Amino acid sequence: MRRPRVRLRRPRGAVEVVSACVVGAAVLVLAVRMVIRAATVLMDAWPVVLVLAVLAGGLAAWHITRSISARRRATERLATLRITVAELDVMDDRAFEEALGSLLVRDGWQARRVGGRGDQAADVLGEHAHLGRLVVQAKHTTVGGKVDSRVMYEVKGTAGPVHRARHAVVVTNGTFTRDAMRWGERHGVHWVDRERLRCWAATGVALHELLGLTARRGRFSRAA
Repeated sequence: MRRPRVRLRRPRGAVEVVSACVVGAAVLVLAVRMVIRAATVLMDAWPVVLVLAVLAGGLAAWHITRSISARRRATERLATLRITVAELDVMDDRAFEEALGSLLVRDGWQARRVGGRGDQAADVLGEHAHLGRLVVQAKHTTVGGKVDSRVMYEVKGTAGPVHRARHAVVVTNGTFTRDAMRWGERHGVHWVDRERLRCWAATGVALHELLGLTARRGRFSRAA
């Protein structure tokens, strides 16, 4: 059964107007008394309120200090990050990509992993204040595995048009075919094989120093 709607109407006549004023005044007086009572309670309990405020402020400051210290320790650890090729060999594809991203961060890049289905030949993207954007295609393989020219073609085709990158790099813990290295050097796709990866990851040489990357005009720089 539908409930009837309750509708308010304006007071009619002097009696109803006076009654409404009395009710409104009573409500106002009650509200004022409640505010005064609350203020009185707070004034009586101000030492407790002060202690609680100090404790809350101290707890917040402790959390902030702890967070800042944790970030500083993480930054310091990352600045000295070293990963051996043997450690990279036993990683899966995702861990390998994340490791390359961490190495870029160590070198001063803002890097993020983007690898996965539909990544369009980009596993890690890096941004550098002076060197621009870098796209990394990671090829984790068994020891002795070789990367062929097909990978170079794919990276060349998407680095500039799709990812707006100045630099394109293919990194593997294996090796490259001779044709792949030659094609990459000829068309501006840098390559990092097992030996270069060792220099970058294990000895601490920055990737842009290892490859001689510079910020040049164009979609992405050519090999040095």
